[in-house]
Amino acid sequence: MTVRNVIFDFGGVLVPWQPLEMIERFYEDEALRPVIARAILLHPDWLEMDRGTLDEEAAIQAFAARTGRSADEITAFLQHVRESLTPIPEMVELVRSLVARGVPVYGLSNMATKTFAWLQSQHELWGLFNGIVISAHLRMMKPDAEIFEHILREYGLVATETVFIDDNQPNVAAAGRLGLRTILFQSPEQCANELRQLLES
Repeated sequence: MTVRNVIFDFGGVLVPWQPLEMIERFYEDEALRPVIARAILLHPDWLEMDRGTLDEEAAIQAFAARTGRSADEITAFLQHVRESLTPIPEMVELVRSLVARGVPVYGLSNMATKTFAWLQSQHELWGLFNGIVISAHLRMMKPDAEIFEHILREYGLVATETVFIDDNQPNVAAAGRLGLRTILFQSPEQCANELRQLLES
């Protein structure tokens, strides 16, 4: 069955997503780091920002109250998180190689509106994509079936002709149930090798 399209997740695939390392680089106080992790990056409110049901200003106030840190500090930390999302060079090269071959590439990411707006303003990579779906724009999130159905419908993609790449097993499993070909991302080399096999099969 011919593969004609590739859909990439962003965080953990095209840009690094390493919450604990982000916290360590911002906070020198080791005792504070787990507090920040639980109260911000690993808290359900973070997912609500990705879903688009909690705006950043309200989230900052909630994070500040929960941690006892100032709103200005939390704002600076969130900016630090955004600035940590620098595209992975090997994955940028993979995307460029697909585009050069005429393979359409798409993006499907659970991400807050302001985070993606920052990425768009800083990096040219996103201009290579034929289409991008961001969870917060739609108030839908992976691994819910509706967001996969949306990207297929929006861009006229046939599930069985499309590869979905994500670093999260539940997201990969959800895509597979809808008929998409899938790759569970573990490293740029592993991803490129598996994708090559699918494109050449």
